[in-house]
Amino acid sequence: MKIKFRLIIILMLGMIRLASAQSRDNYNMWFQYLMSARLTDKSTLTALSQYRSFDLAYDTRLFLVSAYVDYEIANEVKPAAGFMFLVLDSYKPDQSKKERYEKRPFQQVTLGGSIGRTSVSHRFRVEERFISNPDEFIVRLRYLISLRIPFNRAGEKEKLYGILKNELRMNVVTEDPFDSNRLTAGFGMKVGKNAAIEVAFINQLETGSTSNYGFIGYRNSFDWRKKNKNK
Repeated sequence: MKIKFRLIIILMLGMIRLASAQSRDNYNMWFQYLMSARLTDKSTLTALSQYRSFDLAYDTRLFLVSAYVDYEIANEVKPAAGFMFLVLDSYKPDQSKKERYEKRPFQQVTLGGSIGRTSVSHRFRVEERFISNPDEFIVRLRYLISLRIPFNRAGEKEKLYGILKNELRMNVVTEDPFDSNRLTAGFGMKVGKNAAIEVAFINQLETGSTSNYGFIGYRNSFDWRKKNKNK
């Protein structure tokens, strides 16, 4: 276990050093906290917060909070609805900063499955983006495929797992609908029964530009059904 912790620390320090050494928009940092809680046997609340920066941590690029509730209508089929609030920072040509606010309701359907011991998830999302400064309204479609690859042998308790994701995002417009494509590769380590630390590299391709992120995330899960039953 000590070796695994050292590996996590080495990779995190490597990402931080890489992010601080590169130019703006090429390498950035992405910090995330994600919480999920079972509300009933069929429904789950998921909430997350993100902070992204142009440098190690101080030059803000994005901050968001989001939450949604899903409901399992069939085995591994979960429609959901949620809301997201974002603060978006970008640099103008004169190197001054521009700040925008976004309110984003969204609807999604997640389909689960597996290939052997590898978990596979498909998420289809529709977003209605209300952006200020200047005012814009954009409808965007997103498709995310996620793989969670166990590193433990069958029958052993899971401690380490691999993460591989790809998400395609398209705007509902007639001209230049492509928004971006985001590729994520990394791994997670369980640090408790219901908690894990995740470290990854994220590449985001947009029209005319590419951004790379060092990702550090923490996630945990709760079961609130017991509290409801005791009332």
